[in-house]
Amino acid sequence: MKEQTTTTIVPSRAYRLLQPKLIREVVLEHTVPDGYVVVEPTLASICHADLRYYTGQRRPEALARKLPMSLLHEGIGKVVVSRDAGCKEGQNVVIVPNMPGYMLDGAKREDCCPACRGAAGDNYCYRGRFLGSGIDGIAQRRIVVPAGCAIPVPEEVPDEIAVLTELCSVSYQAITRVKERWGNMSAAVFGDGPVGYLTAAMLHHAAGLDQDRLLAFGAIEEKLEQFQFARRELVQQFDFGAAEPVDVAVECTGGRFSESAVNQAIDLLRPGGVLILMGVTEERVPINTRDILEKGITVIGSSRSMSRDFQAVMELMRRPSCQETLRRLLPERTKPVRKVEDYIEAMEEAAAHRDWKKTVLEFHW
Repeated sequence: MKEQTTTTIVPSRAYRLLQPKLIREVVLEHTVPDGYVVVEPTLASICHADLRYYTGQRRPEALARKLPMSLLHEGIGKVVVSRDAGCKEGQNVVIVPNMPGYMLDGAKREDCCPACRGAAGDNYCYRGRFLGSGIDGIAQRRIVVPAGCAIPVPEEVPDEIAVLTELCSVSYQAITRVKERWGNMSAAVFGDGPVGYLTAAMLHHAAGLDQDRLLAFGAIEEKLEQFQFARRELVQQFDFGAAEPVDVAVECTGGRFSESAVNQAIDLLRPGGVLILMGVTEERVPINTRDILEKGITVIGSSRSMSRDFQAVMELMRRPSCQETLRRLLPERTKPVRKVEDYIEAMEEAAAHRDWKKTVLEFHW
């Protein structure tokens, strides 16, 4: 006799972006398949990607294709319903927004796409979906994800640290592309914003690079002073022509500064070096291909992360020293969100000020 399965449906209050600068509260209905969990978000942080949607800085065709949509992809929450034996209700979890096709389907990795079967991995799954980028994100009362995308938060990791896991995991994923070099490489990070800071932090705490092997470049001295575990240089005052070359350079600027950062990184890299691109820009960026060829530089693009990166970051976050580093990015207080107007106010403030520290939302559903 064929085993019967039951279908669980949960309603969810969602703060949905209908068009740039227009957010409305709506009620969504989610189906909860076997192997999935329902998470109630408790803390979330606002990413520059969220602000590009909110302010309409994405290309018009992208906005037309992806909206309406709830934003946010950096967050933690409590499991309120579990249809997976390995995940308990009441568990405090960090939400993995990048969901590969085989997890969505309850299948095996080897039965998914060429990326999942090959070296590229889950991060570039042909059939994957990403919260807050094409499907509704964390700005809702109930979010349904495969159990493999709900990573338990260790007791010794405070919630305000755990909420930074997604952003840390993106940096961790990027630097693992040169993991075989960690033992003796020198590295430079371009960008003094949160992505640059956390990438430098992962190079320090995960790869073991200290000031003698880690260099951070920025344009604003007050921001750069936060990188206390690295040597620091103001990019506008640095003589790249006379500098000691490095083995690996990571570009974390994005936007209109991408061109200068990428080309300065090429100048700084030694022959056989690696350039990792992390900064996002909507425009094409002219780069010095002649020196890429002459130096034999390998260029790697890295975007997003996957569950195993979250797990590795969680282990790093157990360390008090790592927690101390990450606290520098946290605001003095979180922003409570009890109604849609609170959420809109937080988005407006984040868009207007673009503070170095993260904007952290505390949901009260």
